[in-house]
Amino acid sequence: MTMDANPHIDPQPWPEDPAASRLIVCERTGGWAVALRRETPLKPLRVYETRSLVDCWQMLARFPSSFVVAELERGNVDSLLDRLCGLERQYPRARVAVVAEPSLADYEWLLREAGAVHFLTSRRGAGRLALVARRHLAQAPEPRRSIADRIWAGLPWGST
Repeated sequence: MTMDANPHIDPQPWPEDPAASRLIVCERTGGWAVALRRETPLKPLRVYETRSLVDCWQMLARFPSSFVVAELERGNVDSLLDRLCGLERQYPRARVAVVAEPSLADYEWLLREAGAVHFLTSRRGAGRLALVARRHLAQAPEPRRSIADRIWAGLPWGST
C-alpha cells in the first residue's frame, strides 16, 4: 500500500508569518550579534544574522516590522544611507540602529537624519541597544494567526 501526499494537508503546519518581526543583525564578523545575545532583555529572542545589506533587506522584505542592527563600514556608507532614506516609504514599521567602529563616529548625525533610531560605536552600549530593540519588537503588530493557531497558543501546554 502506498501513501500519497494529501493536497489538503499543509506540509509546513506552522508557516512563518510575514507580519512577524525579527531582530536582524547585519555585520561581517558576528561580534555585535554575540554582544546582543548576552543582553538580558533579549535572552528569549532569537537574533537573525546576515552578512550583507542585500541579504538584510531581503529578510526585511519578508518580515517588514523587524528591528535591524546594521554595521557601518567605510565601504557601505552610501549604500546604507540610500537604504535608510527609503526605509520609511518601503518598510514604515521597521526600525534600524547603526553600529560602527569608533573611527566612524562622525557619521552618527548623518545616519540619524537619514532614519537611524540609534547609533553605537562600542559594544559596551549593547544593553541600551537591546532595550531599544525590545521596545520596538514589543510594539510590533501581533502576527495574524488562524483560529487553530490561536487555540493552540491558548492551551496550557502550548503547541509542541
